[in-house]
Amino acid sequence: MIVYATGRRCVRASVTRFDHLRIVSAYLSRINYYPVKSLDGQTVEQTRLLVTGAVEHDRQFAMFDSDGIVVDGKRAAAVHRIESHFDPAERSLTLRRRPDGEASTFHLDRDRSELERWLGEHFGLAIQVAENDHGGFPDDTVAAGPTVISVATMETVAGWYPGLTLDETRARFRPSLEIAGVPAFFEDQWYAGDDDVVEFAIGPAVFAGMHSCPRCVVPSRWSQTGSVGPDMSFAKTFSRRREETLPSWADRGLFDHYFRLAINTRLVSGAGTTLRVGDELRVIGRRAAAV
Repeated sequence: MIVYATGRRCVRASVTRFDHLRIVSAYLSRINYYPVKSLDGQTVEQTRLLVTGAVEHDRQFAMFDSDGIVVDGKRAAAVHRIESHFDPAERSLTLRRRPDGEASTFHLDRDRSELERWLGEHFGLAIQVAENDHGGFPDDTVAAGPTVISVATMETVAGWYPGLTLDETRARFRPSLEIAGVPAFFEDQWYAGDDDVVEFAIGPAVFAGMHSCPRCVVPSRWSQTGSVGPDMSFAKTFSRRREETLPSWADRGLFDHYFRLAINTRLVSGAGTTLRVGDELRVIGRRAAAV
């Protein structure tokens, strides 16, 4: 048995794979979305799920070069030097160059050309801003639902590096849904393999956990500068510590490498429903994957 505090009460739980999930007081503690792919995230108390399972407004916009190739954090560290804020009611985007640039606000319809010119000057590229309000521009189009992670996981990862805070860890790994009331890496049992899926509900929505999210160069950079700092071995350190701390309930056979964090999901049911901070997470169980 393990005992840990959820912030509401103490919980006792067996660590038998899947069975103990039903008695843990897990709940949705934070909802994040990233209006422009690779730019700053925003936090809301509730959100609507799109038909793809994506959180509303998440990666609704993306930047492309003249060849139609996305301009994102994997490709351009300069994305970190843009401070951004999206106003969905006004359909406006405010941008500022860090650390002390002047803020400029653009209407996403009327001022699209001016917005693209501002971004083009920043990146030194011809930029086109595209919009997809039906499902956004996810990296994983098969598991296009929200990425899910426990707060305890991010706190643990932050402790692996000097100076890394919870907020900075959040900004680097960019999760959509954060779960409280569970210990670190608890989400590593909310997916199975190619033949099975683990279904879980958050509020009115049911998701299938697909796999642990593989990571790119972005988490190795400081979120507001794009610099990697004096420690050039972020991914190496992460992979070593991730392997060392992988819980007994995680299936090591599902890890081709250990630079993975959070889980990618697919929406099973609940398109159009609303998720709210405080919604309970309930694990439904493991079943055969659809053919």
